[in-house]
Amino acid sequence: MNKTAPPLAEVRPFTSTHHGFTYVDPFNWLRAENWQEVMTSPETLDVDIRAYLEAENEYTESVLADTKPLQEILFEELKGRIKQDDSSVPEKDGPYSYYVSYVENGEHPRYCRLQNETGEETVLLDGNQLSEGKAYFQFGGIAHSPDHSLLAWCLDDKGSEYYTIYIRDLATGTDHHQSIEKTTGGLCWGNDSKTLYYVKRDENHRPAFVYRHQLNAALSEAGDELVYQEKDPGFFVNIGNTQSNKYVAINASGHETSEWHLIEADDPNGKTKVVLPRHIGHEYGLEERGGVLYILTNHDGAEDFKIITCPADRPETEHWQELIPHKPGCLILNITVLQDYLIRLERENGLPRIIIRQIDTGDEHAISFDEEAYSLGLSSGYEFKTDNIRFTYSSMTTPAQVYDYNMQTRERVLRKTQEVPSGHTIEDYVTRRVFAAAHDGEEIPVTLLYHKDTPIDGSAPVFLYGYGSYGISMPAGFYANHLSLVNRGFIYAIAHIRGGKEKGYNWYKYGKMEYKTNSFKDFISAGEFLIAENFTERGRIVAHGGSAGGMLMGAVVNMEPELFGGIIAEVPFVDVLNTMLDDTLPLTPPEWPEWGNPIESEEAYNRIMSYSPYDNIEAKEYPPMLVMAGLTDPRVTYWEPAKWVAKLRNTKTDQNILALKTNMEAGHGGASGRFDHLKEVALVQSFALKVAKLI
Repeated sequence: MNKTAPPLAEVRPFTSTHHGFTYVDPFNWLRAENWQEVMTSPETLDVDIRAYLEAENEYTESVLADTKPLQEILFEELKGRIKQDDSSVPEKDGPYSYYVSYVENGEHPRYCRLQNETGEETVLLDGNQLSEGKAYFQFGGIAHSPDHSLLAWCLDDKGSEYYTIYIRDLATGTDHHQSIEKTTGGLCWGNDSKTLYYVKRDENHRPAFVYRHQLNAALSEAGDELVYQEKDPGFFVNIGNTQSNKYVAINASGHETSEWHLIEADDPNGKTKVVLPRHIGHEYGLEERGGVLYILTNHDGAEDFKIITCPADRPETEHWQELIPHKPGCLILNITVLQDYLIRLERENGLPRIIIRQIDTGDEHAISFDEEAYSLGLSSGYEFKTDNIRFTYSSMTTPAQVYDYNMQTRERVLRKTQEVPSGHTIEDYVTRRVFAAAHDGEEIPVTLLYHKDTPIDGSAPVFLYGYGSYGISMPAGFYANHLSLVNRGFIYAIAHIRGGKEKGYNWYKYGKMEYKTNSFKDFISAGEFLIAENFTERGRIVAHGGSAGGMLMGAVVNMEPELFGGIIAEVPFVDVLNTMLDDTLPLTPPEWPEWGNPIESEEAYNRIMSYSPYDNIEAKEYPPMLVMAGLTDPRVTYWEPAKWVAKLRNTKTDQNILALKTNMEAGHGGASGRFDHLKEVALVQSFALKVAKLI
């Protein structure tokens, strides 16, 4: 095959009928019939499919060969911003403090602890040693037992998100011989340090079963007790401990409904007890203190959530007492309950804040910040009886800062500032929060980062990122990787479009289901605003999104291709209709509340068909595009981007670059090593710089 010529996938029409409509899919054959087997054994992929993906990879290598020198420069530059021998701030838990560290040239983390009295350090797990000989390696859940003698840990070595659990004796540093396979990576301990809870997937790759393992038994799920089974394919299961360690908590949740079950953590044979039975549309979370449940809930129209309390043994609504009322537009993101304090993280007008409440007195105060746009993270740590919490602060210009905060004295202590070894001068950069007018009058927050010397006269290119799904908000935090683009003249922009929760639950509600196209129109409006305000000009915007953000890329490039100078879509969810029609796929039933169920509803079928990127490709010119996929990706299966690219090649009328890069050894997150990942970032950035004519 001539590597300079783009590969053309064979057209093999596949016909299906729904609601009286006949649907013809020319590239359905790219979906492997044995896709579940491929997740764990990639070598079983059909030879024709593999040949096509490899041909696309060869073409991408060829057509982007002129960026190779730049990719190498960018990789070294990106690598130079990482403190290679870095470590997290140790987190105290009784006699020990636990933390994560990296070594020089190490791809993977090490999990370590300090003996608080002696300062003696022990490396509990070394990802660099464990990953030897593996093309892919990713840790899952890691939890030390309450008595600090054991470590439950797990790994995924395919990228398929099937994790294998091991239990390590910390006195000897050796693992039990047996292991448990095909788990989700979710695990936690009972208080006796002999009872381990974990989650397994069903035959469709969905988290559905909670098992209990007793250490006096062989480490194998065959002899373990099934304590919870989720039978609704629209609900996924995860587990954890309440902050008080009173309960093992099982959460079964869909996109708009949740249900919690509790097990007494002191009882190795404890039975599950439901807190509030599921009711469609009711989402809630909980913590416990002194026999009282603190419940974060959207019950009774509290779209942005409120906090109530009730006796743990009488959680029914008639026993509720409102503690923090609902405030429209002020979204309570999560809560932490300690012995003396209730801490809530909330967001209003797109910006987060931390509110501390002393439980006995009801006194409240906020931790304040000054920048125009920033990101905030909260860690409750391991301990329950404490006056201290830890939070992380950053902005687009300010590297991450880790603070310990004393809630009694209100003193904050800076414990760590993210180091940028190659150098970073905050004053060289500008970050702004602006608002773009949407098609219906709403104001769309847009966060900007640019070098102080970048001209704001319309000549600069813009790298515009968006997501806009599942209620996930995009933080305006510090990402050192962005500096490589900004230093070369790009304005980096995040469009906080509907579908996220930046402006409360309504911002999400009006970006899903029948309102989904608001997300696409908001992104286009953000681009038009940046042109109107003289930040850039038409055709100088390089748009970037991944997963559901990749669907966004596919939709907006179908709607307004001339607006963009380039499109970068990573693991893009672009075959929306066919995926939502396939109820065997892991995420399909859980995501019907997000997109609609086209199997049952003709209205949903027509609505999804109207915007699904794969189904709305037209014979017209498209801008240069880079598409990235992962062969073992269980979230956005590899055939979605493959089919999309195949159809684009057969339909579009231009000669612009259309490159598909499939990682044949990874899944949804791409390469697993911290430096291997940077090679993918360098590819993305070199493509952006190429199409923006900055190289």
